[in-house]
Amino acid sequence: MLKQQSKYLQIAFNSSLEEVRGMIAMLPASEKIIIEAGTPLIKRYGMNGITALKNWWEEKLKKPGYIVADLKCMDRGSREVEAAAEAGASAATCLGLAPIETINEFIKECEKAGIDSMIDMMNVKFPFEILQKLKKLPTVIVLHRGVDENEKNREKQIPLDQIHRIKGTYGKVLISTAGGETTRDVVKTFFNDSDIVVIWRSFYEAPGNTAKLAQDFLKLLK
Repeated sequence: MLKQQSKYLQIAFNSSLEEVRGMIAMLPASEKIIIEAGTPLIKRYGMNGITALKNWWEEKLKKPGYIVADLKCMDRGSREVEAAAEAGASAATCLGLAPIETINEFIKECEKAGIDSMIDMMNVKFPFEILQKLKKLPTVIVLHRGVDENEKNREKQIPLDQIHRIKGTYGKVLISTAGGETTRDVVKTFFNDSDIVVIWRSFYEAPGNTAKLAQDFLKLLK
């Protein structure tokens, strides 16, 4: 499971399984790396995709690895969590835009299944309005500028200003940020006290450079 006071690099994979397997093989065997089965990958390969990534990453690490199933759950959280956990996921995601009842059930089922809950606040203007209504906090709160926003609305920023407010109010909850891809983005993210940074485009566009990209980003975690 994730540790407080540690920084992590989360790499989201959305290519074909054949390509992903080759990329995972090139990654440095670091516990600081989180492997994400991205939403497109899960839609294409189902739960088998999650299991494949888990097996390949653990083969590389020579011990259990951390796998995120980016379900982006909006309803029937209990069923999706159960399937992801059985497939070997260490954590799963639910959208902050989902009904509060769904988010509460999602967090409850994650705890029951023994995996971490991640609530993705993409397109949520005021995360506090969601957090205040929850029966229990998730393991991780994801502050997220979506891919389409990143490409079509460059003026929209990742809400890094929310990190200290959330941590100041809720204590030990972990914060993940998604939507930045450059080393400058990563440095800024960790400077603002994020615990996890999610990267995908750099690896997607240059799979042959996976080893160097990962090493370069890992240096920023220290």
